[in-house]
Amino acid sequence: MIKRVLMVASYPESIVGFRGELIREMVARGIEVHVAAPVGGKGATGATGGESDADRSAASSRLKASLEALGATLHDIPLSRTGMNPLDDLKTLAALMRLMLRIRPDGLFAYTIKPVVYGSLAAWVLGVHQRTLLVTGLGYAFTGTQGGTKRRLIKALVRRLYRIALGRAHMVLFQNPDDRRLFIEEGILLDTTASRVINGSGVDLAHFSPVAPPAQPVSFLLIARLLGDKGVREFAEAAKRIRQRHPQVRFRLAGWLDDNPDSIAEHELQAWIDDGAIDYLGRLDDVRPAIAECSVYVLPSYREGTPRTVLEAMALGRAVVTTDAPGCRETVASGVNGFLVEVKNVDALCQALQRYLEAPALIAQHGEASRARAEERYDVHRVNRSILDAMGVDRPSSCPARLGPSVVR
Repeated sequence: MIKRVLMVASYPESIVGFRGELIREMVARGIEVHVAAPVGGKGATGATGGESDADRSAASSRLKASLEALGATLHDIPLSRTGMNPLDDLKTLAALMRLMLRIRPDGLFAYTIKPVVYGSLAAWVLGVHQRTLLVTGLGYAFTGTQGGTKRRLIKALVRRLYRIALGRAHMVLFQNPDDRRLFIEEGILLDTTASRVINGSGVDLAHFSPVAPPAQPVSFLLIARLLGDKGVREFAEAAKRIRQRHPQVRFRLAGWLDDNPDSIAEHELQAWIDDGAIDYLGRLDDVRPAIAECSVYVLPSYREGTPRTVLEAMALGRAVVTTDAPGCRETVASGVNGFLVEVKNVDALCQALQRYLEAPALIAQHGEASRARAEERYDVHRVNRSILDAMGVDRPSSCPARLGPSVVR
């Protein structure tokens, strides 16, 4: 029986928003929860490193308070999400081993590549009883469009590290069947390792409650880290083309410039803003108002685990246009709650968006279908039960079927 879990994450700001309800349910089942993340160092908040020490300290304090409110304990570890310095990674591994020796967890839950790799290795060496790893997406090493030889070398290294780490897990969870299939075909996931597919991270249907779409003018919204493989350039180009014919239509973009090698350049973003193609909303602490103000949510991503912002938009009752790509295609039944388009195909993206301008009644119709699909497949409490079942955590009779709303990320 698992009594103490260590959750390892690389992106601190995702913890409460993406895993808050999972932590809450673990605590409700009598599990002592510890969370390890890089909350104190430069770039720990996930931005480009321009934040001040005071900003990082304030963010760390907010996260600590939020996790304590959920009943969890936060631990700072050195971890660079995108760095490739082997000495830094060894420091991460050593820090995780020291932490595990101190708190003595009998369960590990790690997600995103470095927590998965180094969390799994540390837990295996120290004999942690149950090791569950969640692959939330393939990331730049598999999907990035820049780098050439460097990216091929990174991909080979990541594939090797994944194979070692996943081979030492008791359970590997994937957020879509395509990622699982790819890992099996490339020999990353061994036949001897148990694995399952779950419906993403889920979405809190009470917190993201449906809101009627606004009246004219029609507006399209994309929320994402400003990376090439999120389809940000395709979104901007579609905005430019459609606004030439329909200047009243609004295209809004929310997100931030990242230190990922595939990041959009600052001058590109500024050019879109200066041209009037894009209304840039910056980084949002609460995405609900922006989604509520849009008519249709758009994510032209090249590949995802399961896109959380799409689930949030669906829960709020928004039609969705996304790509026929792994992780994205599962969220949309084309013609029912939105449209699927070919990856990197701006013409197809424009055609899909144009359909909402020609038949605006589809906006509400597809939005209602999105909410129904979210209720059927992506309820966070149902997803969390799948995760806990995979971890071998029994559901006590006293544990409530539904929990309160999560803290806003």
